[in-house]
Amino acid sequence: MVLKETLRITEIFSSIQGESSKVGLPSTFIRLTGCPLRCQYCDTSYAFTGGERITFDEIFSQVKSIGNKDICVTGGEPLAQNEAKGFLKKLTALQYHVSLETSGSISIDNIDSRVKIVMDIKTPDSGEVSKNDWNNISLMKKTDEFKFVICSDEDYEWSKTILRKYSLDKKSIVLFSPCTESMEASHLADLILKDRLKVRFQVQLHKILWGDESGR
Repeated sequence: MVLKETLRITEIFSSIQGESSKVGLPSTFIRLTGCPLRCQYCDTSYAFTGGERITFDEIFSQVKSIGNKDICVTGGEPLAQNEAKGFLKKLTALQYHVSLETSGSISIDNIDSRVKIVMDIKTPDSGEVSKNDWNNISLMKKTDEFKFVICSDEDYEWSKTILRKYSLDKKSIVLFSPCTESMEASHLADLILKDRLKVRFQVQLHKILWGDESGR
């Protein structure tokens, strides 16, 4: 008997994309269970454990019934599950516009080139800066996006140094996002303007719409 391919899933739901260059688009979110990181600002700790093991076909069926063309595979950390890369390839083959949200701590090598990768670069205040896999930077495509969650002025200065060291703005879109608990959005916007950075400022639109505890 051939074993069917499966993933451990925390939830599948429809919402408005609150981040990245796809902000504002109705999207289907597939949240995978499990993450090796413990960022101090994490708002999806409920996805660290539990979930339900579901076959690829069952996931595809749920995605089809929701009806959105834009799909966001998120976590947790999706790449912590070995089956994730194969799943992403099959999902893109179904003609969906697929994006992957990843922490950048696991190699993005061999991810289907049609997938938009949104890779978080962990700042010092995240508590997980040592987990960044810097080799991933050279694997990013022009259509992918780097993301920094910035918690303090010190985080901002560090992020600015990384931006320039690796010329990230010449490789892909760069997103600077304020940590809602510790950085005023207007303050981060002022810093970006003062330093004339070639980055995209973003806030989490879903939290503006539904609040921090919305679960979206």
